Amino acid sequence: MTITLLIVDDHPVVRDGLRGIFSGDGRFEVLGEAANGAEAITLTQAHRPDVVLMDLRMPEVDGVTAIAELARRGVPSRILVLTTYDTDSDVLPAIEAGATGYLLKDAPREELFRAVEAAARGQAVLSPAVATRLMGQMRAPSPDSLSQRELEVLGLIARGSTNKEAAAALFISEATVKTHLLHVYAKLGVNDRAAAVAVAFERGLLTPRR
Repeated sequence: MTITLLIVDDHPVVRDGLRGIFSGDGRFEVLGEAANGAEAITLTQAHRPDVVLMDLRMPEVDGVTAIAELARRGVPSRILVLTTYDTDSDVLPAIEAGATGYLLKDAPREELFRAVEAAARGQAVLSPAVATRLMGQMRAPSPDSLSQRELEVLGLIARGSTNKEAAAALFISEATVKTHLLHVYAKLGVNDRAAAVAVAFERGLLTPRR
């Protein structure tokens, strides 16, 4: 089955290069291009590509904002971030917003092809550099420093929500909920949902509803 793509980048040369790479392989079909997040939202909703190759730092509407808005609208396209940046301030917000994967622009052609195919199947894709960064954060967590979104997810879980229900309530993907929970487990030093909720109440991170 041909995988359909939308290319989102504010640099025409990059878009041309990516279109050439994918158009030359029969496994893929490029449906269109967008130069910023606003165009990406409009075109993704109109064409429903299997995968959106999304840059992050763009004028008007950035990539993270576009990813979050597409998740809020329930657009089923998988978002694969393709960017030059691998800093914490870029990686984590993109994943939290609902990106299926995160690759750097120096990825070899075949790695890019494999990543798009995996993303189309709904599988998480991370470049080695990004994976190492995330694992480092989980191995050296800062106790009690749960983010606002992590607290929101944990609060819903404490009230009995499933991952799917929590995702719907927060307008994020179920995979993103799972990622937040993994971060919560690491930060609280626990291995499951029940223990996370118990420790959160014990430390005052969550308060019982009256």
